[in-house]
Amino acid sequence: MNALSEPVIGICALRERARWSYWDQPAHLVADSYVASVQRTGAVAVLLPIATRAPAELLVRIDALLLVGGADLDPATYGAAREPATVATTPERDGFEIAMLRGALERGLPVLGICRGMQVINVAFSGTLVQDLVTEKGDHPHRKALGTFEGTDHVVTLTRGSLAAQAAGEEVHVVRCHHHQAIGRLGDGLVVSGRAADGVVEAVEAADGRWLLGVQWHPEADERSRLFAALHDAVRGHTDARSGAWAQARDVGKLGVGRSV
Repeated sequence: MNALSEPVIGICALRERARWSYWDQPAHLVADSYVASVQRTGAVAVLLPIATRAPAELLVRIDALLLVGGADLDPATYGAAREPATVATTPERDGFEIAMLRGALERGLPVLGICRGMQVINVAFSGTLVQDLVTEKGDHPHRKALGTFEGTDHVVTLTRGSLAAQAAGEEVHVVRCHHHQAIGRLGDGLVVSGRAADGVVEAVEAADGRWLLGVQWHPEADERSRLFAALHDAVRGHTDARSGAWAQARDVGKLGVGRSV
């Protein structure tokens, strides 16, 4: 963990045109609901602007990675043709977040993906997406109205013993959502650990047990959610385990003097 007393959680920002004070120009943005949710755990929230450089310079400065909601992924990232319902894609953001995710996993950092963030995880693991989740009547059951979570409360069933159930603190979990796309083919090395009553995948995690969790719902819209606290605690556990392994290796002479870990 970083030298600070609390974990540093990096939040991948989006780049959109925004207005404030006298200005109207492109800006790197993260909704305050995500930042506040991280800060309530005691962790330090750091915004990560989209960058073309290798993610290593950013990853060494954080203890966990948070991928948040936003625009549709470019279907090219998962080898599909664009359908009419897929709009407002940002390939630069897609590439940045996938690179950050892969780098975080290589470093063993805990990762939480929310809504689009879960879809990024699936695509990074060679999965695909359903580009428009609609009923026979043509409406979107998981996005009742643009820009609001109103009317989307529904039950998600989480697999007993899964990371998702442990993080949520229960197996039957009421959530709020805002999405019109969903997981299609599951990514290699992932397991489904949560579904809605209509069968839509609501949670995925790593089959190998690492702390990687994607949820299709929006925990930042519920102050009672335990997911951000679980991410905070995962950093503590990861750091303690890493420190313990280092100490054990040092004691038996497996690490040379001056070697960094």
